[in-house]
This record gives sequence, structure tokens and C-alpha cells, in this order.
Amino acid sequence: MKTKILTMLALLVSIGTVLHTVMPPLLFGVKPDMMLAMMFLGIILFPKWNYVLLLAIATGAISALTTSAPGGQIANLIDKPLTACAFFLLFLLARKHFRKKVTASTLTFVGTLISGSIFLSIALFFIGFMEGGFPALFVAVVLPAAVMNTVIMLVVYPIVEGIMKRSKVAPV
Repeated sequence: MKTKILTMLALLVSIGTVLHTVMPPLLFGVKPDMMLAMMFLGIILFPKWNYVLLLAIATGAISALTTSAPGGQIANLIDKPLTACAFFLLFLLARKHFRKKVTASTLTFVGTLISGSIFLSIALFFIGFMEGGFPALFVAVVLPAAVMNTVIMLVVYPIVEGIMKRSKVAPV
């Protein structure tokens, strides 16, 4: 692993942590996970298994430490690695067929839906499944998070891609 890439991944996790911490909860203490956008960006920029796994574990651990959702600690530790692997596989399948900006945004939306589904399923299992809890939380928290993460990716990805090309940290 290269130190430059690890530093870049650490910066993305740090930015994601700030976004995750300042985001207010929407429903039952569950807040949209803006840290996912930074994790997805790291996967897109450095698409290798070792970086994906490291990023997923770091993101999951920090999300677990900063969550305010009931049952969110365990859910984050399970959710992030599963989501990162699913996102990485989808990215490998889709990257040759579409433009990068479109692929990044679309996969961010889909990845957030996957992450939200896994997170809510695990959290609701641990706290006890509430009647109508999953659909209500999915619509109230996961869908807005998917839209916000997609907008973040639309804005941030071209900027970071330009910086990466000029700084030559890694091939884009």
C-alpha cells in the first residue's frame, strides 16, 4: 500500500466523519449517512480490494463511534464492509460501460440504498422490529440520504478527479 493513497483515504474518511457528525437526525435518532459518499469516492478513486477493505473497516468503525441511532454501532460495523464490497463489484461491472461521472452518481444512489437497507435491517433486528418501522425509516431517512449522497458525488467527484490528475497521487 502506498502512503500517498493511504493519506488520501484518511482524508476522505475524515471529511466523511465531519459530514456524519454534523448531520442532524431525521427520525428516531437515525440520520442520513453522508460518510457513505466519501467511502464510495475512495472506492472509485482507488479500486483495489485492499484499499476497499481498509476503507470499509475504517468507515464502519468511525460510523459506529459517531452514530446516534439505536442499535447503530453493530449495524455500522456489519453494514459498511458489506456495502463496500457490493459497491466495488457494481463499480467493476459498470465502469467500462458508462461515463465516470454518471457511473459514480448512479452507483452512489444504489450503494446508499443497499447500505440503508442493510443498516435498517440489522438495527431493527437488534432493537426489536417495530410495526411499519422499516418502510417508514427507509422513506424518511434512506431515500433522502441517497439523494444527498448523489448530489455530493455530482459536485465533489469532478473536483477531486481534477485534483488527482494534477497532483498525480494516483492514476484516475
